Amino acid sequence: MPLAHYASNAAASRGRRHLEPEARGRNNFQRDRDRIVHSTAFRRLVYKTQVFINHEGDLFRTRMTHSLEVAQLGRSIARGLGLDEDLVEAIALAHDLGHTPFGHAGQDALHDCMRAHGGFEHNLQSLRVVDQLEARYPDFDGLNLSFETREGILKHCSRRDALALEALEPGGVARRFLDGSQPSLEAQLINLADQIAYNAHDIDDGVRSGLLQFEQLAGLTGVWQHREQALADHPQLAAMPGRRLLFETIRRMLSAQVHDVIDATGAALAQARPASADEARAMQRLLRFSDAVQADAAALKRLLFASLYRHPQVMRTTEVAHQVVRELFAAYLAAPAEMPAEHGAMPDRHRAVADYVAGMTDRFAAREHRRLTGMDAFAAP
Repeated sequence: MPLAHYASNAAASRGRRHLEPEARGRNNFQRDRDRIVHSTAFRRLVYKTQVFINHEGDLFRTRMTHSLEVAQLGRSIARGLGLDEDLVEAIALAHDLGHTPFGHAGQDALHDCMRAHGGFEHNLQSLRVVDQLEARYPDFDGLNLSFETREGILKHCSRRDALALEALEPGGVARRFLDGSQPSLEAQLINLADQIAYNAHDIDDGVRSGLLQFEQLAGLTGVWQHREQALADHPQLAAMPGRRLLFETIRRMLSAQVHDVIDATGAALAQARPASADEARAMQRLLRFSDAVQADAAALKRLLFASLYRHPQVMRTTEVAHQVVRELFAAYLAAPAEMPAEHGAMPDRHRAVADYVAGMTDRFAAREHRRLTGMDAFAAP
């Protein structure tokens, strides 16, 4: 499908912070995607967790598999709307680069440690990774990505942080948080694809773990209708061992949500009639679910929060993760020589420690904690 007139266009990109010659055979967004895939931060995602800590099982989602799933869903939706698939993929693959080890527990603990020193927020850290922390090129720090990719990475930003970024980059990626405009349609799309992926794979991982029972979802129309239709189309699923019925239900749920976004957004675009990508930025958010599917997704999120994210076993692991991150932060702050030289030499010691800890994988953080404290925090009681 050709690009729609409201899509981002790599040939009309607002460019990179450091000038570079064009790449042979690749446009700006394809080049961004390739740089992200080859980055150190991207490789680390394979050992950073979503809900379940890395040592709890080999088949639970990681930040890597989540990012790939978001990219796949994003490309499907982009194709249906005539948006730029390469930009969508680049944003999807980079959107979690700033996440800490141990999922949201690690982020919360690191924010507590940094509360008096600027705080910690994973979206801002993802931008920091691609703008500064990746050290691969001789002429600049970071990956020197296109404006449009960087804009999509910065999903959330407080006014305080936006003002600080705006001072360094006037009219840059933080400007929209100050003037109330929107990011590109491709960036808006990834916000929805992220939500679709989360809800689906957390059902799968929750049932796999045994902490969530498939039957607990019976009251959710957005899930159970797909289970019932799967059984109507394939009655043999009821007697099949394993989780084929669950997989078929999730597959149908994903497809329905993708088609719903395409249909609801298509209707919004037809009504708003943006003439260009920049005109779409000046409008209210155009990428959307229908009201019914949005309500279904919100109901599922509430159930997952109550039954999975707040499950006593998950909460126990969360507390240990908090402890590990807090004690790592304190240890490196007291002894910066324990960090690699490039971190130990940074003038802002608190931010240096936050950068180092945020970049760790689950298993490296656990190993460093054992080395520095002599305790195995995740050992069975």
